[in-house]
Amino acid sequence: MRVNFFGFKRGINHMAKDGTARGGPRIGAGGKPQNKKKMELMNTSFDDVADFVAPDEIIGVDVPPIKEFMKAKQKNGKDLYAEEIFKTTYVWLKKKGCEKLVSNQVIEQYAMAVSRWIQCEEAISEYGFLAKHPTTGNAIASPYVQMSQSYMKQITQIWYQIYQVIRDKGNADVDEMDEQDIMMARLLNMKREN
Repeated sequence: MRVNFFGFKRGINHMAKDGTARGGPRIGAGGKPQNKKKMELMNTSFDDVADFVAPDEIIGVDVPPIKEFMKAKQKNGKDLYAEEIFKTTYVWLKKKGCEKLVSNQVIEQYAMAVSRWIQCEEAISEYGFLAKHPTTGNAIASPYVQMSQSYMKQITQIWYQIYQVIRDKGNADVDEMDEQDIMMARLLNMKREN
């Protein structure tokens, strides 16, 4: 091995015919190195990853503890409805026997999206559908309308995830379903057919 001007070691195979050390591999050339863990994951099938093992003993409570951010007082002084929505959704999932199949984080996301949607609807009721442009002062559409629509889209997507677990479990028989459940099943089926 020879050391070049910059102190880098050069192999003999990178020697040019005229005796100068130049050439060799370029910086960033070639594929990226793969680590063992990534290679193992690439070689496993989805069936190997999708097998979930239930713990031997599960200690349950009626409703898991509610996180503090879901109980926080809002800037306008009103209460956030997230705690109530979380409890209602969790109890409903428990009634369906799916409370352990749906992550608490997903239920929290659903509860927060619904409570924010309610806040937007309250703001629309209070301030109306029009707002004042900050620079020109002209009338513009209220930003709460667009936010409300955005939260409604989130609610629908998260609810679809939750409801898919219930359908996959096979516990969503029409005999056991409420009117709200039947309506949601019809809406989801219509969406899939279109």
